[in-house]
Amino acid sequence: MDSGQAGQIIDGLIYYIGLVLLLTLHEFAHAWTSHKCGDDTARLQGRLSINPIVHIDPIGTVLFPLAMIFLPMFGGSTGTITNFMIGWAKPVPVSIANLRHPVRDDILIALAGPAMNFVLAVLLVGLARVAVIFGSDEAVTVFLNTAQLSLVLCFFNLIPIPPLDGSHVARNFVGMSWEAYWRLCQPPLSLIFVIIAINIPGVRYALIWIVENTLALWP
Repeated sequence: MDSGQAGQIIDGLIYYIGLVLLLTLHEFAHAWTSHKCGDDTARLQGRLSINPIVHIDPIGTVLFPLAMIFLPMFGGSTGTITNFMIGWAKPVPVSIANLRHPVRDDILIALAGPAMNFVLAVLLVGLARVAVIFGSDEAVTVFLNTAQLSLVLCFFNLIPIPPLDGSHVARNFVGMSWEAYWRLCQPPLSLIFVIIAINIPGVRYALIWIVENTLALWP
């Protein structure tokens, strides 16, 4: 292994750690919002936590993103937006019957995760600016690439296909029954939906365009 490959592996692991932290806070936002809306299911199952271990999904948090980092056929080794690194954590359990306003609260809970990723992206850009002041080019790169990744997670999760967060909003607008919706969210069907979405070129191009233009708002 030469120094270049070693550097790529280190970079990949750094962005993987960033991904895990972003996913953890994404799920924490779902759990916190659910708790505030009257449902303690997530809290009672230990999901109202920023401990990454309680949110890890073996495929979405471990196998899938690591494959995208280390296997060229899945996108390369750097973990940046150009290579389109995506992952997911265990869905936060929500009992609709416990929500005070089921339709409104379901939408709020669903949007809480993407909103958290958007806020984190803003904070990471701010940290990158601080790193510029201190002349740390490596830190600037890490913060900006992680901000990009956070925005990818934000906007990707807004796509209205099960089991992504945007599908909860779509379900409420079209009036789909919970029984039919949850059947679509179960593996392996849900995993197939995500893989198809990731591999549609238009989805990648649209996400890259949205993310780059969003980052351009914070020069």
